[in-house]
Amino acid sequence: MTADGRFPEPGTPAGQPLPGPGPAPAAGGPGPDGEWLRVHPASPFVRGWVALAAIAFFFGRDIFERSLQGRPVFQDELAGRAPFLLAGGGVVLLIAVLGFVLTWYFTKYQVSGGYVRVNTGLLFRQQRQARLDRVQAIDIVQPLLARIFGLAELKFEVADAGESAVRLAYLKVEDARQLRATILARAAGVTTGTESPGEAAPEAPELPVLAVPPSRLAGSLLLSEQSFFVALGAVVSVVLSVLTESSAFYFYLIPAALGLAASYWNLFNKGYNFTAAISPDGIRLRYGLLDTQAQTLPPGRIQALKVTQPPLWRPFGWYRMQVNVAGYGLADNAGEGTSRTTLLPVGRLDDVMSMLALVLPDPGTDRPADVFTAGLAGLDSDGGYVTTPRRARFLAPFGWRRNGFTATGTALLLRSGRWWRELVVVPHQRTQSMALQQGPLARRLGVADLVLHTTAGPVTPRLTQAGVDEALALFDQQSARARLARKRQTTEQWLRQVAPPLAEAAEPPPVVGPVQTQTQEGPKHG
Repeated sequence: MTADGRFPEPGTPAGQPLPGPGPAPAAGGPGPDGEWLRVHPASPFVRGWVALAAIAFFFGRDIFERSLQGRPVFQDELAGRAPFLLAGGGVVLLIAVLGFVLTWYFTKYQVSGGYVRVNTGLLFRQQRQARLDRVQAIDIVQPLLARIFGLAELKFEVADAGESAVRLAYLKVEDARQLRATILARAAGVTTGTESPGEAAPEAPELPVLAVPPSRLAGSLLLSEQSFFVALGAVVSVVLSVLTESSAFYFYLIPAALGLAASYWNLFNKGYNFTAAISPDGIRLRYGLLDTQAQTLPPGRIQALKVTQPPLWRPFGWYRMQVNVAGYGLADNAGEGTSRTTLLPVGRLDDVMSMLALVLPDPGTDRPADVFTAGLAGLDSDGGYVTTPRRARFLAPFGWRRNGFTATGTALLLRSGRWWRELVVVPHQRTQSMALQQGPLARRLGVADLVLHTTAGPVTPRLTQAGVDEALALFDQQSARARLARKRQTTEQWLRQVAPPLAEAAEPPPVVGPVQTQTQEGPKHG
């Protein structure tokens, strides 16, 4: 912790600022401002390889099977059909390739006037556009086949979007990185110079924060809740088989084992080689074994954060961190949505503190270590938390001493769970609305639940079983804190709040990136 009560800067000596953007890259990235560009010519073939494989299988199955069996290919009944099969396959393949070429030709993108635009479609034209100052997060995705050809998909989210606002598939990896840097610079309000306003922005440097070892990731999967319940089911099946002298119960384990193996592989594939770094344009996350993904989360765009600890992880001191980001978790499939909202798949306490320092650079308290540690493992009034009244202890016999809340100058902290520990952090300016809920039994005992509404995602901020007086007071106080925090958020261009534009800075600014955000007027959040 620094002298002003902030978290220490992860991955860099105390007091040392992050480096400014490096030199501009060589030409070959995004074109001049306003120019319409096309994606890579191989893009439709990378996207549609399944269709090509299906065509080849349908028209070449008989020939392939005869070749494997050592039988003559163009004899017997196939001899008369061979010309038609080859001609039909050639026509369908030609139509598919022509469709791919036309799809590529009519797919264009443009970054201009504060917007990114994508035009698609031959018969039914479609244009999608998004405001750059509403960018929430940017991903670079590389499926296995795209990695082979050195291509990548650029995908970024916009506030209030129900699905990815823009998906560009595919660009060269270098061009995708360059375009991401340009969009982030425009979104942050950074200019590259008055003489050439359309010049591509250089990619910002980064400092590594943490990396998750594959052995720890594998261990966390083996000690997950899924493993516990499958092992419990196996024990029950063995006992029932012995008692009933029937082996039929063993068959119930087969689908469970297959499902567990598939889940393990998906989580390991998504979380492999997980690394986190900090840069002036945001938090950078990279992960993936076969399909790799690189996310960039601008600082201040995270709506809510959750730190959890399953009981089997407690002896090892492991934690998991998940976040709500506008646009995430709605249209994504379950696997992709889970990985994209994971800030830390498994890490130790120092890793958690490092990531908290990135998300909440100003903790709003002069003793952040005590407050956040009490939120993760404390009981009763540890760290200044207000817990469930003793009169309601039988509603949560094991968790009433854990259920509680506290507020710092910048965030509201909610903790819960005695066995499955959980800490939820909501920055004040991200509180959209609140609701008090009280059932008949809770009304009789004088307790209530307070629910905070943020964007959709894996984090559901909820204070359970607080005293009615404490819940009402928190309702009013949090409303005032949220209004005040939103007033201090003066612009959507988040980097203008923490660093001067590149064109105005002769030297690297003393304050850049999300790690240090203190100005003369006080801390501000983007």
